[in-house]
Amino acid sequence: MFVLAPRVHLLDLAGPAQVFGTATDQGHRYDLAYVADTPQVSSAQGLNLQATLDWPPLTRDDLVVVPGWRAPTLARSGRFGRPTLSRIAAHHAAGGMVASVCAGADALGRAGLLDGRRCTTHHDVQDELARRYPRAQVVRDVLYVEDGRVVTSAGIASGIDLALHLVAVRHGPATAARVARQMVVYARRNGEAQQASAMLRHRGHLSDAVHRVQDRIDAQFTETLTLADLAATAGVSERTVTRLFTAAIGQTPLRYQQLLRVERAEHLISQGATVEAAARAVGFSDARMLRRLRGRVTVVPDLRQ
Repeated sequence: MFVLAPRVHLLDLAGPAQVFGTATDQGHRYDLAYVADTPQVSSAQGLNLQATLDWPPLTRDDLVVVPGWRAPTLARSGRFGRPTLSRIAAHHAAGGMVASVCAGADALGRAGLLDGRRCTTHHDVQDELARRYPRAQVVRDVLYVEDGRVVTSAGIASGIDLALHLVAVRHGPATAARVARQMVVYARRNGEAQQASAMLRHRGHLSDAVHRVQDRIDAQFTETLTLADLAATAGVSERTVTRLFTAAIGQTPLRYQQLLRVERAEHLISQGATVEAAARAVGFSDARMLRRLRGRVTVVPDLRQ
């Protein structure tokens, strides 16, 4: 559900809404709703929007998003009534997640949700946000920050990154990558993270054939996939699929599959699995190959980003 303030930025709203709408088209249902303190909301770009005054019933599985608005200063803009701020706070208190784009972080601050948490906002108002909420830790120069079911993003287009992250958390990075591909955007994760999921890190290209092959590998990386299988998926020859794949992401299909296996194995090991159990879970016949690849495959850079 989106909570709209006067002079809302259209891209702050439309970017995340498009992500969730595209995820719905791919079988993950999101019922989008738009509420405000007035039935008509002016946008910063001059287009008037219709909203409802009545909040739908929410569960802890629902997400409340506050898009940003045109705000030379936070102190005199984006005014929400106390009932709206109380509903935002109550949703979080009930176990739900709240998110903001750009200046929308100020609404979360007014609702008391930034105290003791890491957060971010657009660079033009970062200093003011830090002054207004001294108990918050404002993180600069990142795309978004998640802390205790409160997710804040830097602004404008970073709302798309925030929404893709939330889709990845709920439905897996392969789904987020497919949504990003459908939207023809670069699928990124947290801007402060040194390592992003390989399923997202290697999607910054526009080769439809390679995306189809990646979709298959992402879905079946624990299985044995022959080059002939992948070539058939792309509708090209084995030599061509290798050439296209290497040109697009800088490594062969086999290398990419190994990267996904090792990345997943590292996660399982971090959760307490033995190397042997992790190796079997990701498709290796024994732990010897995993041991050889650990520390080598995981540091493969994506030179095209």
